[in-house]
Amino acid sequence: MNSETPPNLRRLPVRQENRPHAEATNEQAGRPHLFSAVTACGLVAAILVAGRIVAVHVEQTHFPAVAPEVFLQKNQGLAFQRVAAHATNVLPGYGSSELAIGPAAERAAQFFSGAPSGFQLSVVAKPGASSLTILEKIAALGPDLRGRKVVISISPSWFLSPGVTPERYATNFSAFAANALAFGSGFDLDFKREIALRMLEFPRTLAKRPLLNFALQRLASPHGFDRLVYCAVWPLGKMHQTVLDLQDHFGALFHVLWERRHVPALHQSRLVDWEALISHASSRTSSRGTEAETSPEAEKRLTAGTDANFRRRMNSTHEWSDFDLLLRALARMHAQPLLISTPICARCYGESGVSSSARDIYYEKLRAFARQYDFPLVDFAEHDSDPAFLDPQGYHLNAKGWIFYNRALDEFFHDTLPRSDSTAQQSGN
Repeated sequence: MNSETPPNLRRLPVRQENRPHAEATNEQAGRPHLFSAVTACGLVAAILVAGRIVAVHVEQTHFPAVAPEVFLQKNQGLAFQRVAAHATNVLPGYGSSELAIGPAAERAAQFFSGAPSGFQLSVVAKPGASSLTILEKIAALGPDLRGRKVVISISPSWFLSPGVTPERYATNFSAFAANALAFGSGFDLDFKREIALRMLEFPRTLAKRPLLNFALQRLASPHGFDRLVYCAVWPLGKMHQTVLDLQDHFGALFHVLWERRHVPALHQSRLVDWEALISHASSRTSSRGTEAETSPEAEKRLTAGTDANFRRRMNSTHEWSDFDLLLRALARMHAQPLLISTPICARCYGESGVSSSARDIYYEKLRAFARQYDFPLVDFAEHDSDPAFLDPQGYHLNAKGWIFYNRALDEFFHDTLPRSDSTAQQSGN
């Protein structure tokens, strides 16, 4: 009955005894692969961090060459804008085409390119920009602009249409700024909700950005549960923002290395003879003449005449609400802005039947906002009938207008801008 155990059964305990050893061997064999993966990830992270440090250094050292320029990377990214915000000898300026078009020598960015009075002007401007797209860029910088002077250039044409069109908004939309605004900045959720509601009115810019779209939807919701969901996805947003930040800095680095601009030697601060420059620019403009030119925009403006139409368009536009959001953001950031507007072309609108009293609505509303937030304002209202101040189409500054504009910027930077009880205005002959 007690027969010997079959050989296959006698080997079973041996197999059980060897199993832990085999598992340990497999575990040890897998550890080098895990270690290699961790090492590779760490190496990539170190390269990216080092690359970002190099990019920031290059941005700062080459910024004097970049400051006067207007180009896509600077307009859409935040890297160069952040350098401008931190530089003590740079005045950041935001606007639309009125800040980037005009005679090259007198145009503000070029005029201050060599820092003739101790500072450069760094312009972020593009045709079609509006209060909303400027707000997104300003808000994205957040604490970087705290206590810093910044120029907000305004065009009257913004307020003579129902609001920014989807096409113009899309061409000025910045994914870098939008993500930084949604997942960063120093604003409370209630204020972010107001901005998110406006941004969601332009779904085309969010169609290929599901995380940003989802976050803005949650921010725009009045329900507390959506706020909790936003907080839950916030870490993902910050990770995505980190990726965009690296992309932004490497894009800025590529621009500097590709363009290879010579870094100019900045002049020592000196007094500028503004009266002589104004006299020279006036004589140049007079010799060239100021005959009106015809363009589709000018024809549209001339056919929209009468005081009633002008008042209706000026009072019904959504741009005033966006402008208020922009000023509220600047106030919450404790920035020190200068609001500066080109004048309305009296000749252009006068020919279409718009009276001086109707045009004054624009200046009155602008001054009311400036008083509300206690921001200095230069509106050049006293020059709206000067044919040499604006170009023939009446939208952009001429040489004479740019000199007055530049003088206002210079006085603002050096804290010598005249102020009145109602608003800060620039006077001149």
